[in-house]
Amino acid sequence: MIYSPFPMRVVSKRTEAPGVNTLKLEFVKEEDHEFFKANYKTGMFGLYGIFGEGESTFCVASPETRKDYIECTFRQSGRVTSTLANTDAGDIVTFRGPYGNRFPIEQFEGKNLLFIAGGIALPPTRSVIWSCLDQREKYKGVTIVYGARTVADLVYKDELDEWKKRDDVRLVLTVDPGGETPDWQDHVGFVPTILEQAAPSPENTIAVLCGPPIMIKFTLAALEKLGFTAENVYTTLENRMKCGVGKCGRCNVGSVYICKEGPVFTAAEVQAMPQADL
Repeated sequence: MIYSPFPMRVVSKRTEAPGVNTLKLEFVKEEDHEFFKANYKTGMFGLYGIFGEGESTFCVASPETRKDYIECTFRQSGRVTSTLANTDAGDIVTFRGPYGNRFPIEQFEGKNLLFIAGGIALPPTRSVIWSCLDQREKYKGVTIVYGARTVADLVYKDELDEWKKRDDVRLVLTVDPGGETPDWQDHVGFVPTILEQAAPSPENTIAVLCGPPIMIKFTLAALEKLGFTAENVYTTLENRMKCGVGKCGRCNVGSVYICKEGPVFTAAEVQAMPQADL
């Protein structure tokens, strides 16, 4: 059953940023829905498709605390994502999954949480954020550091406004130099630099990091400088995946298949991989 595509009905579509869309999907068949509810955990991914066009692999952006639907956020970059971006409410798409491992949020309980994301990498982070905020009493301080190239490229703008208004969340927003607008009132600078300026404490803190490879590289260095250990930093390498089921070999790093053994890893696990293959 896990290899069969589930028919999904598009409930709604919204534009997050130029070329970036979010689809809210509901299951057509109740037995498919029950399978998803029994198996999905935050951090897992799926293959989204259109019959006759193919499939594309990306995360489930909605949290494990909200399993009545699936949300996926993607950048329009090829035939499949362009077709998905042109769907309307009521259209039928497909979903295969959930696949992969998960963020062990039960191990995060009683700890401070630091979420760091860049650009279109907020969707997988958002899944963890809402899974924890929906159970807010289980966690201590929550800090979110999020940046994008420009103000227009920030995704989930309504949710960013919501997080900014919460007194139990510290939200640090930034855009790259030159990406600000005249009315921008938050930070201007690259995520690793702004993270160092924000100086979150590593004491009893778990960090969740997601972004393009170059951002991850420099942010890991910033976290190490701040005193975070690699064992307490989690990331996802979903951008390396294609088939999602360990057949194409695109995500192979040394002896590791990202889609089969990941996509969630600690920074210590990532550092143990052959860096030339990353």
